[in-house]
Amino acid sequence: MTATAAPGRDTAEDELVLRVLSALLREDVVGLRSRGTVVERPDGRWLRLPVKAPDAPGGRDALLLPVADDGFQCELAARLPLLLRESDALASRTSDAILAALAPLADPADRAGFDAFAQECRQTLATVRLHEATREEVGARLTGRHGGDPAAWTGPAGGLAHDTLAARLDHPVYPTSRGRTGLTGGQLRRYAPEFHPRFALRALALPREAVTVQGPDTWLSPSAAGLPELQESHLALPVHPLTLGTPLREALRATGLDRRAVLAGRSHPEVVPTLSMRTVALTSDPALHLKLPLATATLGLRNRRTIKPGTLVDGAAGQRLIETVTAREPRFRETILHADETRYAHAGHELLAVLLRRYPAGLDGAAVLPMAALLSRAPDGRLLCDHLAERFYGGRPTALLDAVLTLLFDWQTTLFGYGIALESHQQNVSLVLDEHAGRTRLRLLLKDNDGPRVHTARLRARLGGLAPGPDGFDDPRIFCEDDGPVVDLFTTITVHLCAGAYAFGLARHGRAPLDVLLRLVRDRLGEAVERLGTGPGEPGSVLRREVLDAPRLPVKAMVSAGTLLTKERSGAADINKHYTTGPNYLLAGE
Repeated sequence: MTATAAPGRDTAEDELVLRVLSALLREDVVGLRSRGTVVERPDGRWLRLPVKAPDAPGGRDALLLPVADDGFQCELAARLPLLLRESDALASRTSDAILAALAPLADPADRAGFDAFAQECRQTLATVRLHEATREEVGARLTGRHGGDPAAWTGPAGGLAHDTLAARLDHPVYPTSRGRTGLTGGQLRRYAPEFHPRFALRALALPREAVTVQGPDTWLSPSAAGLPELQESHLALPVHPLTLGTPLREALRATGLDRRAVLAGRSHPEVVPTLSMRTVALTSDPALHLKLPLATATLGLRNRRTIKPGTLVDGAAGQRLIETVTAREPRFRETILHADETRYAHAGHELLAVLLRRYPAGLDGAAVLPMAALLSRAPDGRLLCDHLAERFYGGRPTALLDAVLTLLFDWQTTLFGYGIALESHQQNVSLVLDEHAGRTRLRLLLKDNDGPRVHTARLRARLGGLAPGPDGFDDPRIFCEDDGPVVDLFTTITVHLCAGAYAFGLARHGRAPLDVLLRLVRDRLGEAVERLGTGPGEPGSVLRREVLDAPRLPVKAMVSAGTLLTKERSGAADINKHYTTGPNYLLAGE
């Protein structure tokens, strides 16, 4: 929801607070949704939440939250003038004041989470203001390097410029997505993707016997890092500049490698950050990426940007599984592309690890952009999707969305038929657009397949002896015995983040009426579901019952699991797969 600030108000802060309050309402923090009652006031609807207040008459008071219709993942969203205390009509208009008003309503065990989230909000607000102050500067940097038309930013190098645009856009669900725990404004300017910087990595030489390597180790050469004397005895892991210092020293002490590790004196190679920040692309070869651990967190205090060695195993195993499915489904062999993520190294610590990712060949003439960039602003102020629609779809953004949904749902429902759902959110799916044989060609490029959910029996029924078992993965949560976790992941990622967010987003920008866009989402998903078969027990019938026709849908409770609550308090086995429920907006598209 976009706010209009009152005269003299800080628009950036008002918009942040609206996102925060809407998220807390969606996740029913302190019972905002379940305990609040709707009351009508002259300016519209408000939620009234009774609270104990010894300083109020009778020891009771109430918090009042003005709301408006939403419908994306909650029936209601917050609106101005923000949170009021009923007894004195005193408004809380900053994130600090609002969280201070809500924290006493939480369990005492959760109060620290509210303090942490308040800090997260302050850091996000500072980042948003920094983005505003540098918009023209960064726009000039992008156009200077890549040209004035973002639809013509092509190949892996152009994709890095699209990453910069996406990094300046808020996440559809998480309200403080632009904040990064513990990083200063100067560090962001030097290393964050929204500033499109270039910088050099360092190399850390570790004894060969201490490093687990998957694939050839030639890319870990100490000689290439300026340490030829260690060529036979050591391997050189690239290290992000933000990991140097205390984080790296503590990791080396924890592994007992502090006396045998050698940090190279020179900085090399030069890189540009991708949308994920911890992953960087070589300026000499932008199709080659290095995913490096960072001692920071995004999308929640507990969502650390380190790299657990087990996720490297799972990413490679996930890639092999997806390639097995693709080989059995010929229509996807030319339209679904995979980044290779089978080469990695680690020294048994989440700050001593690296993944080598290589994009497939043949992308140089194509626009390659993360889905997360579609609704971002180009340097000229227009939406990126408008530029792309002009070049590839006759100027119609809805035609672009239609093409994306058709391929995306066909692919993801096919995977569901095998019992697979991917954590392929907007950052992990890239669109590849070019002209081929005289017409527009759309392909999807996938990466980061380390967090799927797999229905064991369904996968075995489809792949037989080719089906991997849990022993091929590190994370035991990946395999499940029923459709529930697979449906949850399919719905919250593919439906909400990669489809619904764009229907609501394009409607908000006036590109088409919301009911038309929701009908498009429902129709394309319905067509894909029908191809699966909807007879008793068939996967299509599961998706029709649990997604298309369900009265409510699972919704990620990201703030609760990521920052507000401990894992013991939230019960979240996986903070990225912890859910509440919201309205099924697909029913509006019937």
